[in-house]
Order: sequence, then structure tokens, then C-alpha cells
Amino acid sequence: MTMSKFRTEIKPQPYRNKIEPCTKVMFLGSCFANNMGSKFSECKLGNLINPFGVIYNPISVGNSLSSIIHKKVYSDTDLQNYNNRWLSFDHHSSFSDSNKSKCLKKINESIQEAAEFLKECEFVFFTFGTAWVYQLKETNQVVSNCHKYPDRCFNRYLLSIDEVVDKYKTLMKQLRAFNPDIKVIFTLSPVRHWKDGAHENQISKSILMLAIDRLCTLFDNCDYFPAYELLLDDLRDYRFYADDMLHPSASAITYIWEKFEDCFFSVNTLEYKKEMLKLTKALNHTPFDVKSVSHQVFLKKQLKKIEEYISRYPHIDFTKDLATVKSQIT
Repeated sequence: MTMSKFRTEIKPQPYRNKIEPCTKVMFLGSCFANNMGSKFSECKLGNLINPFGVIYNPISVGNSLSSIIHKKVYSDTDLQNYNNRWLSFDHHSSFSDSNKSKCLKKINESIQEAAEFLKECEFVFFTFGTAWVYQLKETNQVVSNCHKYPDRCFNRYLLSIDEVVDKYKTLMKQLRAFNPDIKVIFTLSPVRHWKDGAHENQISKSILMLAIDRLCTLFDNCDYFPAYELLLDDLRDYRFYADDMLHPSASAITYIWEKFEDCFFSVNTLEYKKEMLKLTKALNHTPFDVKSVSHQVFLKKQLKKIEEYISRYPHIDFTKDLATVKSQIT
């Protein structure tokens, strides 16, 4: 018997609602959410990535979306000062600042922007990383980030399936009231949380998987994209991991992204993506002589294309591209 296939390939079912060039998409959760959102940015597709910063556990991810829906305004009492930095236990360290006012400004402006975006958003992608959480002993708050506080300040425990499901049953109702047409896609991050331990990581991922499965059964606007399975069961090789052997490599992210495109992108969006990547490549070209006749002809050709895109895609902001080209035309 001759074997013609040497791996198990996963082919996600095409999603019933497609992402168009004008579709707005929000990504919330782990660093893998950043990976996918960055691909959207490369293609000039409307997206907003992690307005609270990278968050790994589903409780904190849910809290961040609830704060966006309710347009929470953070004040001095929501901040802590540690090592001469003002910070929020709800946020990633990228929001921290030595100046309290600047910290609050970053936090509140991000929430305001996210609330406006979410109102017009068609898709929200949740990417859960771990079911292990850290609870601040002083307040019993499940934190998004420990901000290098000593371990003694926290209780560490594993969420149950019911805790995750109950949190999102409430959140899905809030989300639908805020934006009735929203579609929700859950993903499980393929990044392995090795510091939790090999067995503990597997238990954690299993809890998240079962919670997601139950939510997709409970809500007809919820679905699942198998990013986790694409790396663990399809690629299934250390060649597709980064040097730390925990995160997916660039080629793995590209592979998962291509499956994502097949699943969610319309024919129009696939064509639009090609045009935008081609434009970006052209604008990133470094000429030998900016003032040469050949490069000036090239620039005017790109200017004409951008003007055509502005007419065809009025919802897309081409301001920077336009400025880049015009600044070089003599």
C-alpha cells in the first residue's frame, strides 16, 4: 500500500457571513489576536486590536469588553502606583506611565475609540490563551496583568468551564443589546503557556475549548475558528514554532491566516487584499534616485492608483499613502 498523504490537513468550513473590504472587525485577547489583527492592518482592512492591550484569560477579556460597552471612565481610584509607574490591573503594561494623567488619558481615549468602533463593528474575535488566572488578594479582582507585583499579592487558580460560560452568557446579551448585528468568533490561542506546566497547560486549553463549544451551542451568532487545531493537529511540527518552541513561527501564522482568508473573506475582499498588498510593496520601494525620470513616472502612476482607490473605497483612509507619494513628486 502506497501512502500519498503524510499529515492530517484541516479545512475549516467557509463562514456563512463574509468579511467585505468595508467590514469592521475587533480582535480581543492573547498575542495571537495581535497576529491576526496585524494581518488585517497589512491589507488595509478596518480593525481594532486589543484596546486594553494583550490579555490572556477569558474573564479579563470579558471585563474589557464590558467596560467598552458601558463606556467606563477610569479615574484615580482605578490606578495603582508601583515602582514609580501608574498602572491599571485591567490593562497591559503598555498603558502604564510615570504620569498619572497620561496613564488615564491613554486608557479613557482607548475605551472611547473602542466603543465607537464596536457600535459599527460586524465581527468580534475572541482569542483565549489560558484558563489560569491571578486574583489580587486585597480586592479579589482577577487581573489582566500582574505588572511584576510579588507572587504573594495574588491567588492563582484555574477557572472552571461554568465560570467562563456564565461570564460570557451575560456578556453576549450585553453585546447584542449594544450591537444587535454583531457576529462573534471564538478562537483558542495555539501558544503554549509552558510556565503553567505541560499538563496544566493541556487542562487549561481543554477548559477553554469546552467553554467555547458550549457558548457556540447557546448563541446562534457565535462560532469557532480552529486556529489551535491548525497548528497542533495540521502543521504539528516544531518547524512551525518560533525559537522559544512555544509561539507559532511566521510561516505558521501565515498558514493559519490563509485558512482564515478562505473561511471568512469574500471574493471582493480577496481581490482588494491583493491590490492593497501590491500598493504597500510599491510604496515601500526604495529608489536609487528619487528625482530620476523613471521614478517620477512610477510615483505618478501610484498617485493615480491611490486616487482610484479613494473613489472606489471611500471608507478606507489613504491619507498616509497619498502623503508618501506626493512628498516625493518633484
